[in-house]
Amino acid sequence: MLSELTTQENNLIRSQSYINGEWVQAASGKIFEVSNPATGEVMATVPDMSREDVRKAIDAAHDAWPSYRDLTAKERAALLKKWYALILEHKQELARLMTMECGKVLQESLGEVEYGAGFIEWFAEEAKRTYGDVIPANTKDKRIVVIKQSIGVAAAITPWNFPLAMITRKVGPALAAGSPVVVKPPSETPLTALAISYLAEKAGFPPGVYNTVTTTDNSEVGKEFCENKKVRKLSFTGSTPVGKILMSQCASTLKKLSLELGGNAPFIVFNDADVDAAVKGAIVSKFRNSGQTCVCVNRIYAQDNIYDEFVEKLSKAVAALTVGNGLDKGVQIGPLINEKGLAKVKRHVEDALSKGATIIQGGKPMDGLFYEPTVLADVTRDMIISQDEVFGPAAPVSRFSTEEEVIQLANDTDYGLASYFYTQDMARCWRVAEALESGMVGINEGLISTEVAPFGGIKESGLGREGSKYGMDYYMEIKYLCFGGIK
Repeated sequence: MLSELTTQENNLIRSQSYINGEWVQAASGKIFEVSNPATGEVMATVPDMSREDVRKAIDAAHDAWPSYRDLTAKERAALLKKWYALILEHKQELARLMTMECGKVLQESLGEVEYGAGFIEWFAEEAKRTYGDVIPANTKDKRIVVIKQSIGVAAAITPWNFPLAMITRKVGPALAAGSPVVVKPPSETPLTALAISYLAEKAGFPPGVYNTVTTTDNSEVGKEFCENKKVRKLSFTGSTPVGKILMSQCASTLKKLSLELGGNAPFIVFNDADVDAAVKGAIVSKFRNSGQTCVCVNRIYAQDNIYDEFVEKLSKAVAALTVGNGLDKGVQIGPLINEKGLAKVKRHVEDALSKGATIIQGGKPMDGLFYEPTVLADVTRDMIISQDEVFGPAAPVSRFSTEEEVIQLANDTDYGLASYFYTQDMARCWRVAEALESGMVGINEGLISTEVAPFGGIKESGLGREGSKYGMDYYMEIKYLCFGGIK
């Protein structure tokens, strides 16, 4: 597999973890393989680090903290800008590498490189804007000032579905704030993480400021992040059950947490909607990365009068999607990440069919880790696919009659990450947007992620926000200064 890579891509492939400015193996010598989900071929091996190895990375970050936080905001911003430029310079190689290790189609990978780099650029600029306050004092002889300071070592646990952007969304604000980072990428997609670590090294971040550890021992490494007192902030993107475990484990050290967890996004199409626009929005939101994103549409609700038209047009659009290796020209749907992901899609579709749903398009597994892009009609609340995030290319469509009914259906979930709806009624835009219980709402829009807006959910979809001007606050402490004796 490595023989198919270009010289530039080979330069970016790292077979070691990055700790304290050095490329290192696990102390035990253990390694694990990284495979291409589209072909099954092994791309590379990387260190399988232990809890003790990770502790060394945390120690290095903690030791680097005093000198790094003392850099001016302008100096930290300059480092981030160099990193940003290097990532864009290697956009093509990073995108191909990402497609090979996680399966998403090349065009989406190219988009992710730009999206992920955008967080670095944004927070390079925000580094110089971490303003405090001067508060009117309660007595004449006092002055009250509020400042913001770096929180300390930040640990990031990232998912496989966005192997670059989920890192930069976390480490961008941390590095801008003056906090060294320790990144643990998923075992499915460590190569992209190591590649951008290499570019961070080239950008000139001091030893210990940026660390990346690869491992399959997620439980023990997670415990180390949570229980180590030198880690003052943990950011995690992943499942709600794992997020709850991490939150519980962090209680012993009372860390600041950002948790971006599971979703169950509703997508509502009202009678007065532009149906063609709604179909386009559903395609981009449901089938991006083969349905493997946390903000993917999971439940589609179409109102009575346009239900049949919407299902028909959606099915035609889905039938036109091309499945295959993400590096091949014209492919729009890549593989599922692994057998577990494929089995989940199968289980959801089979359960829906057993309870009365109808397959309008697709509905079958293909060779390898591929699954046909699927549309299911007549879906009801009691089906698993209505209650659980399918994380695959299957779109279930349900019918509804009234605005009040669909809001109740949309909110009838423990999750609240993203939601979407289409209507041409401006009053309804405001009513429904305010009524939906989710942290992000797409109104006549299926693609909502951007570095300039706060990303995050409510209820069991997590806590905290990433991106935007709000993202810096989660990597900083607020300190109140009281000056007395002023006459």
